[in-house]
Amino acid sequence: MKINPKFLIHEAKGEHIMVSTGGTDFSGIVKSNSTAAFIIGCLSNDTTESEIVDRIMEKYSDADRAVVEKDVAGIIVKLRSIGAVED
Repeated sequence: MKINPKFLIHEAKGEHIMVSTGGTDFSGIVKSNSTAAFIIGCLSNDTTESEIVDRIMEKYSDADRAVVEKDVAGIIVKLRSIGAVED
């Protein structure tokens, strides 16, 4: 899975945003915290949910894997709901 190329990802002054560039049913702005932005960044390349969890666990070695898995799944569900993720 990866980010739909019809969505633009931008970071400026610590703010992480994503917008549709057109051709989608979503019209709005998605503001992300740093964890969601990291997940979205992982989705810039074709990846799996498990690989994203692994990358987060590498970055935050003291994180609870079950919590990370739940959080990653939740963010991916939200991104899919607006058409931002392609399988």
